This record gives sequence, structure tokens and C-alpha cells, in this order.
Amino acid sequence: MTLRNQVSLPKRQTLPHSKTLARFSLVLVSLAKRLVLGALWVAATAVDAVDWPQFRGPLGTGHIPGGQALPVDWSETKNIDWNVELPGRAWSSPVVLGDKIWLTTADVKGNKLTGLCVDADSGKIIFEKQLFAIAEPQFAHKFNTYASPTPVAEDGRVYLTWGSPGTACLDAKTKKVLWSRDDFVCDHFRGAGSSPILHRDLLILTFDGADHQFVVALDKRTGKTVWRTNRSVDFQDLSADGKPFRDGDLRKGYSTPLVIRHGGVTQLVSVGAMACYAYDPMSGKELWRITERAQHSASTRPVYGHGLLFYPTGFANGQLLAVDPGAKGEAAGTHIRWRLKRSVSNKPSVLLIGELIFMIDDGGIASCVGAKTGKVVWSERVGGNHSASPVTDGERIFFFSEEGKTTAIAAAPEYKVLATSQLDGGFMASPAVHGSAWILRTKTHLYRIGKR
Repeated sequence: MTLRNQVSLPKRQTLPHSKTLARFSLVLVSLAKRLVLGALWVAATAVDAVDWPQFRGPLGTGHIPGGQALPVDWSETKNIDWNVELPGRAWSSPVVLGDKIWLTTADVKGNKLTGLCVDADSGKIIFEKQLFAIAEPQFAHKFNTYASPTPVAEDGRVYLTWGSPGTACLDAKTKKVLWSRDDFVCDHFRGAGSSPILHRDLLILTFDGADHQFVVALDKRTGKTVWRTNRSVDFQDLSADGKPFRDGDLRKGYSTPLVIRHGGVTQLVSVGAMACYAYDPMSGKELWRITERAQHSASTRPVYGHGLLFYPTGFANGQLLAVDPGAKGEAAGTHIRWRLKRSVSNKPSVLLIGELIFMIDDGGIASCVGAKTGKVVWSERVGGNHSASPVTDGERIFFFSEEGKTTAIAAAPEYKVLATSQLDGGFMASPAVHGSAWILRTKTHLYRIGKR
């Protein structure tokens, strides 16, 4: 990305027979250029220093800010700064706040829900505390864990959740629990997966269970409920013979919401079972809904650009939709701009880079799609099984497989593999970044991968 691509300064105009005015105009344009370029430099410098505070990074989109010189390849004996075995079993992604890495974990049976903090420079576990004790855990599918939602962090505080079993806010420095909640009723059916997000003074949680489906916003300072909004889609509880019918999978969702601003309106976009919703993030009022009854268990985080919202709809003939978010009410018949049905991911989120969408489906087929048209530019087999969401530095894209293989490709309209790497444990968690190093959680270990 260059400055000339971001700034378009007006051409200098001079009045005939007025040299003084022309010189003055030249000075103003020169000053404007310096101010604009200086502001962009300051912004870029600030971006360089940001943390990796939530699922999919600072913007929640999988983009790595600042242009860090991250390693493109590694192995168990190459470019490893440190690795540490983690207790328990968990698929939650690591988040980075300053020089600390925060994670959640749980025992295999789900009785002990534990928060972890790791020193980013040394790899030492400096905090390990059980925050919730669950006498009778809900069922969690073997493909999931009891600690799959990713924490979210901000200056001074870290918020950790395991879904309805418990959510806690910790002081990032003292590690003291500031508040906790364990009163939300939701049958996660196959385990929780949606990660929390922050918006202004709100901590926003998503509960799409077999029994209850709702989004709730808490005062991040106190943990008290500010608003709660139930999903409005009609799940149609009666079967064809008129008897009560309820399939937990058809009501389930694992997606993490995204806050966007479209047409001057701030929207909380949240994908649930059978529908994608937009809410006013401050009040919880539903703004619009796109209903797709054939899909359920959406697991990805949406992305936004070019005035469109892009998201995979989930399992059962899942599709990638491009939606105009300037809608009101039910808008499935009017605001879907295009849909793609081939090789669409169910679990890994998509990347929007310029005018191209990149994604990898669960079975290892990667695709490049025109964001404005929905036309497939290329589709190639990367291989492996994929649950982790890919990330990009704008020039390269990194795919992380369940078998521990990382494939780096060019972020380009031509498919080109740049490097492959292999670690032993396999990836279910999505990656994080600390400075110019990767923070990668495998099924068993946490790694810092750099170029020391």
C-alpha cells in the first residue's frame, strides 16, 4: 500500500494574471500535502504498534497491520523462538496485549475452566487460574472443546468467556477478577464457539443454542446487562405432520459479529442460524435481516468492503453471500447482490484484499473470487483439513491446516505457493501476531515463531 493510493490531492489552480495568488496556492497545496502525509505517517506508526486483541486481529478481519517482516516458513527446528506445552484441551485463539499472551483452556470433561497468561518474550506461563467450576457440563462434540471462544483484550482489561458456563473480566496487570457472569441460559448443544467483541463501553456476547438464541451487551466495566435481543427468525417448530419439531443443529451458530459503518449508520452484523442480522450496537434494535433457511451453524466472522458485506452462510449447502447492508427489515429478496455455492468455507473465515476475496474450504480447496462480481478467479487444492481462519499481510496469505501444515500463497489473482511449513500438533485455533513474530496455538502447544 502506498500513500499515493490513499490520498488524492486537488490539482493547484491559478488565476490568470495573478502570480501572487498562484504562489499562495502552491504554498497551501504543499502544506496540505505535508499535513496529509504526516497524518498518514502517524496513523501508520500507530498501526505498527497495535496489539492482536481479538479473534482475527485488530480489525477483526484477518489483516496483519504494520507490514511486519514475519517469517514465511518454519519447522520444529527452524525459526522457533520458544514453544510451551499448554494444559487442558482448547481451540480458542491466543490474543496479545503488550508483551502478554492471553488464552483460555479447559479440562477434557469441561469441569474446570481456566484462564492463562503467557509471557510473549520467554514463553513462560505466568498466570494459570481456574475461573469457573462446572459440576455438570453440557455436551460438547469431540470436534469442539469446552474452551473454544477466543478472549478479547483492551488496555488494562481482558475478557474471557466459555459461553453460558461463564464469562469473566480480569485486570490485565494484577490478574484480579473484576467481575464475572454465569447466569446466561443457553444449551450450546455441541459446544460454544462464538467469541466476544468490544464496542465502546460494551462487551457483546453471542448465544446461538439449541434452546435459546440471542445477542447480549454487557457494561464492560461492571458486567451488568445493557441490552438483550432475541433472534427474530421463525425456526418453524412444527414438522410436516404438525408435531413439535426442534433440531438443535438447525438453531446453532458459532459466528463472531463485526461492527461496521455503512451509509452513516453503525451496525453490529451477526450471523446466526438460518439468518444474518444487523443490530444497532448501542441499543440492540434489529435493523435488518437476511434469511437463508437452508443453512445453519454459521461459524465465520463477516468482512465488509466496497459497500458490501461478505459472509459464508454455514453448513448444509453453505454459500458465500454478498449483501448490501443498507437494508431495512427482511431483505433476502432485495439486498443479496450475489451468491457463490462452490467450495465455500464452513469454518475458516474469508479474507477481503482489495477487490478480491480469498478463502479456503474445510477440505482444503482455496479460491479467489471477485468481490464485486462473485466470479471465481481461480480455485486450487491446497490440501488438508481446515478450521483455523487464514490471515494476510496484504501481499501473502497464510492457511493453517488441522494437520499442522501452513501454506503461504501470494495474495494475487494468480495462484502461487510461496512456502510451506509444518508443526507437529495441528491447528484448530487461528493465529495471532506479536511484533514481527507469529503466535501459533496447536492442539497441544503454543509457539512463538520469529527470526531471532
